[in-house]
Amino acid sequence: MKMSGAEAPDGRGLAELPLDQVRTLLAVVDEGTFDAAAHVLHVTPSAVSQRVKALEQRTGRVLLTRTRPVRATESGEVVVRFARQLARLEKDAREELGMSAGVEPTRVSIAVNADSLATWFLPALGRVPAELRLSYELRREDESHTATLLREGRVMAAVTSSPDPVTGCSVRALGRMRYVAAAAPEFAGRWFGGTLPAGPGGDRARAEDFARAPVVVFDRRDDFQDLFVRRLGGRGAGAWRHHVPTSEGFLDSVVAGLGWGMVPVAQAGGLLRSGALTEPAPGRPLDVPLYWQQWKLDSPALAAVARAVVAGAEEVLRGEE
Repeated sequence: MKMSGAEAPDGRGLAELPLDQVRTLLAVVDEGTFDAAAHVLHVTPSAVSQRVKALEQRTGRVLLTRTRPVRATESGEVVVRFARQLARLEKDAREELGMSAGVEPTRVSIAVNADSLATWFLPALGRVPAELRLSYELRREDESHTATLLREGRVMAAVTSSPDPVTGCSVRALGRMRYVAAAAPEFAGRWFGGTLPAGPGGDRARAEDFARAPVVVFDRRDDFQDLFVRRLGGRGAGAWRHHVPTSEGFLDSVVAGLGWGMVPVAQAGGLLRSGALTEPAPGRPLDVPLYWQQWKLDSPALAAVARAVVAGAEEVLRGEE
């Protein structure tokens, strides 16, 4: 990897990142300690420490924070991402050259939000040809935070809510996931009485109802329900909150009448038609744009996954735009 315009601390031109040092840094980050990395690499902890130190001297940057577990610094994340991409390219090259025994499946790591995981994403992965022998490592994370895992080099691809590509990644629009405010009929009758007039006045009055009523949220970072109430003219959802950190559990909590919540139409549609759920604010959907970001690599595995994800999303999400 050429690094133009940089020099080592002793003044010599910095021509490359030695691959043994790069792989060692990755092992330390993945294993969490120098001792564990030494065990995986079959070298001594002293050798691991020397390689990391040499790489830091070569780059002129601190690459690791010496904590437990060890963590990459912002500069270290750049090197870690390069190391993972290098490993991916090396594996692809070995397979194309017939140097792989073909026993071990190809691992593909992806960050995806819980609602996509519970609705359209897994069927999309089912489109990937089985003969490619892919092994998926899925990381569940909010769509506004999945890009962080890409930036840190922890995943190869992600479903995100950001159209801005992470450095070294390409981005494609997938469509929009539509949400509606939903509640069980008995709950709605207790907390959302009567039909409100159309217009801003009715919206503000309904926002006050939402702020008083118990609400279901995914976790403490989930402000989606607050965003919906603010769109109606209120200040946000109320303080009576139930934290339910799974998409399926979230839906079950709303159906059970614990509180109201923003539910994907892909999950709520049948329940709304059957009467198991109702909309306290009909005609007020909230759309979340979704994007597919992945490393810019000429990798057959990544390309196949991208095609399947885009095709699967098009069937479910495009119709909700």
